Amino acid sequence: MLKENLSLSQLFAIIIGFNVGSTFVVILGISAKEDAWISILLSTVSGLIIVSFFLLINELAPSKNLFEIIEFAFNRVIAIPITLIYTLYFFYLASRVIRDFGELTSTFILPLTPIEFIDFTLVIIIGYILYLGIEIVGRTTEIFTPYSAIFLFLLVIFLMASDTLSLTKIQPVLARGILPVIKSMFPIEVSRPYGEMIALICVFPLIKNVKLRKKTVLYSVVVSGILLTTSTLIITTSLGITTASRATFPLISTTRLVSIGDFLERIDALAVFIIMLGIVVKSSILIYSGLKGIEYIFKYPYRYFVIPAVCLISMFSVFITIEMNDHIREGGKIVPYFLYMPLQFAFPSLLLFILLIKKFKNKGPSSS
Repeated sequence: MLKENLSLSQLFAIIIGFNVGSTFVVILGISAKEDAWISILLSTVSGLIIVSFFLLINELAPSKNLFEIIEFAFNRVIAIPITLIYTLYFFYLASRVIRDFGELTSTFILPLTPIEFIDFTLVIIIGYILYLGIEIVGRTTEIFTPYSAIFLFLLVIFLMASDTLSLTKIQPVLARGILPVIKSMFPIEVSRPYGEMIALICVFPLIKNVKLRKKTVLYSVVVSGILLTTSTLIITTSLGITTASRATFPLISTTRLVSIGDFLERIDALAVFIIMLGIVVKSSILIYSGLKGIEYIFKYPYRYFVIPAVCLISMFSVFITIEMNDHIREGGKIVPYFLYMPLQFAFPSLLLFILLIKKFKNKGPSSS
């Protein structure tokens, strides 16, 4: 089995791409209305707590991925069905992310191309990258992630130059109090994307420096939270919360407002690049984590399962929902309660509890 490693800078870029991912497709914190940006900002603080929780699980068995940690806490007989559940969960999330890509591409870039072909093309590319190794994902992300930050900054500059941004669209601040903001955070905005970072427990062991790994992860969560807050702010201050909530792709609708001297217009490519890079990174990590689960169950290198897995994910991404509205409704109202809460919080809490018990039991005899 080939030894894979990631650098700290690659991990930093991967986490930013993972958190941004398909999150830019929709406006976050929409139920908080004009205070959506506050919801995202506070969600970042909650995200730091959640990620620290995942890091603690990994630190109790630093050289093991998620599925090996589950076996370490319980045993292989119990770990296999749990691994299968998490594998299907990661593949399901990847299918949703790829469906976002298909909807975006078929709407703005290739309107005459069937979405089936678009999704299949993407997963074949992702499958090829993963077959070459997770290091390729790290290198690619490390190169292109700075461009996403630069493009988002340019978008802010262009919108300001077009006199499109208006702070009155997010006023008055906290007009309905803090309670609607808190309600918008849980469980959706906290689970997406920070709870989904449980998949990165399969990536953390590839970084050998545990101390710097923790700092890198926390810094990347802060940066991604700033990017998501900035995105929400420019959407709400340009479109207004009513128009933004009705837009299928709010960030792209925002870029269409840019008009500087009747010369610089329709810079949709900037938003499309940001969204597409995040989608590729996030779906790659989710598929990789699922493949590591299959590797654990069958004890064969995950590369043997890459092509069959991505083909099934491509097919499922088409059948997962009928249209974009149903897709968004499922992700915002159904999935968080039936999948996110048990798999992102309930079982990891039990897992951490068992690991802590094992740790104290192992310390007991040595100290006595």
